[in-house]
Amino acid sequence: MRRALLMLSVLVTAWTMVPVMHAFAQSQGDDQSDADKKKKKEEWDLKQAPLPQQKNAGPCPYVKVLYDAGRYEEFKDGQEASQAVAYTGEIQTLSATCDYKGVEPIHNKIAITFALGRGPQGRETHKTYRYWIAVTHRNRSVLAKEYFNLPVDFAAGRDRVGVVDTVNDIIIPRADKQVAGDNFEILVGFDVTQAMADFNRDGKRFRINAGSQVAEAQTGGQ
Repeated sequence: MRRALLMLSVLVTAWTMVPVMHAFAQSQGDDQSDADKKKKKEEWDLKQAPLPQQKNAGPCPYVKVLYDAGRYEEFKDGQEASQAVAYTGEIQTLSATCDYKGVEPIHNKIAITFALGRGPQGRETHKTYRYWIAVTHRNRSVLAKEYFNLPVDFAAGRDRVGVVDTVNDIIIPRADKQVAGDNFEILVGFDVTQAMADFNRDGKRFRINAGSQVAEAQTGGQ
């Protein structure tokens, strides 16, 4: 799914302070081995969406998945049991590029790969997930945050789907040309409840067992 001309503009200079978001800035990939990632990609049949590299005046912002919001686990009546699972989601990969020179703002583009599932209590074949992208001063404060809806249809007989969603233009103004991209972070996460965040923080997980079914890679674009 390609989002045409979606814009997350940070309408502040590079060193303006704003309230801090309670972010647990740990990359989701930090606790996974390369073998785990390869197995997961094969299991879900996910198609990564690498973006072309750009020549910039300096390094790009750091791009991470917020650990506490990297997975989505929805249970019927709040029961943490495999038979109570309604819908699940996981942010699998992030692919990002940026472009800037002189005193120009930093233009960023991100492709996000999602693995989404429907459990025994997921009665509907259509589900709209919600996720967010936030721009922060690196390890400091949040500058801007925007939410996105991710509608998904589970085909008959399928309980897994892979989605690649692309956000085309995340713009970060700079105070002057000395401010490089690595002064900033771009964080991505699901819109989760406190209970979901606690579930993730504790390292728990329930994953849909689809047997021999192959995940349907759902991508779109223009």
